[in-house]
Amino acid sequence: MSPRRVVVTGLGALTPIGNSVPAYWEGLISGKSGAAPITYFDATDFKTQFACELKGFNALDHFDRKEARKQDRFTQYALVSSDEAILDAGITSENVDQDRVGVIWGAGIGGLETFQNEVLNFADNDRKPRFNPFFIPKLIADIAPGMISIKHGFRGPNFATVSACASSSNALIDALNYIRLDHADIIVAGGSEAGVTYAGIGGFNAMHALSTRNDDPATASRPFDKDRDGFVLGEGAGAIILEEYEHAKARGAKIYCELAGGGLSADAHHMTAPHPEGLGAKNVMINCLRNANLQPTDVDTINMHGTSTPLGDIAESKAIQEVFGDHAYNININSTKSMTGHLLGAAGAVEAIASILAIKENIVPPTINHQTPDENIDSKLNFTFGQAQKRAVKVALSNTFGFGGHNACVVFKEID
Repeated sequence: MSPRRVVVTGLGALTPIGNSVPAYWEGLISGKSGAAPITYFDATDFKTQFACELKGFNALDHFDRKEARKQDRFTQYALVSSDEAILDAGITSENVDQDRVGVIWGAGIGGLETFQNEVLNFADNDRKPRFNPFFIPKLIADIAPGMISIKHGFRGPNFATVSACASSSNALIDALNYIRLDHADIIVAGGSEAGVTYAGIGGFNAMHALSTRNDDPATASRPFDKDRDGFVLGEGAGAIILEEYEHAKARGAKIYCELAGGGLSADAHHMTAPHPEGLGAKNVMINCLRNANLQPTDVDTINMHGTSTPLGDIAESKAIQEVFGDHAYNININSTKSMTGHLLGAAGAVEAIASILAIKENIVPPTINHQTPDENIDSKLNFTFGQAQKRAVKVALSNTFGFGGHNACVVFKEID
């Protein structure tokens, strides 16, 4: 029996450049930067004093006060974005078998702010053990898919994926395979992260991973630019409804495109640095294309991991040239992290949505903030600098790579 085909029938997004899918897409194609000084806490003493925070998000617009206090922000973001996606897909308790609907959700860290605040309270209370009874449920990464299933009554496969910045791409690939293997008909897949905290900014600063361009936050995320100095921390969530093709057709669902395949690999090189020759990145794209039964020449656009780090951007560019050869020069390459910042565990899902909409709208969002070419990156590659570019997009690939050497790649194609 041939594997069941998997299509996209709903989208939800909560991002630093838009709190819904339409707002996110408008931010992308207009080249909007989500970076600004941190408002969540006083960052005066931190090396990095800016981030890509959500704008205008108020949990009390979505939850009553009592419920909001039981959830870390990453779970709130998961619930809000998945609500949008479920509504977009037209899923109701009447038109689906809830036993056949699952939730697979990624988070690189989980309830970081919850952990931070509980430990601060413990220290401030002379180390007397007065912990919030919701401390552990708020903290654990798998609470997000659990809460989505509780809210909507989805009783299919339900778990969290954790692979740092590749987490939500792993969630998409797991969802793809669970549907292919007939464990579910629909899976709510995606990821969320809420890392703009003392611990998040301070921890990444200690690693020298973040940009410190405090004088000009809006241009700090500048992938492929010679003067890039690290990534900009972002937050938010992305939700994608994946559904078996015949099931989607039978219920008259809107179909965006097909999730044609996914690839996985490991660098097996270093805790945080990418393989200098992009070996893991090369392998993951080859694996993804093989899984989708596609050729390198089929690909029209690649949303790169492209974090704006000195090593990562070079290694990934090299990998693309090795995999795609001369066809690399025909591909629109971009990094939407130039606008959203790096959403860590949510990055894969949020960037997959950008790829899905590129197919739907035949527009490739830009890579913004590029000012000075890097002699170590081939200038003949089309990084879609400055402005969105209209073109026919039938196949879109999206890369995500995580600390620990985890690589995940997904490829979407126009439905035929």
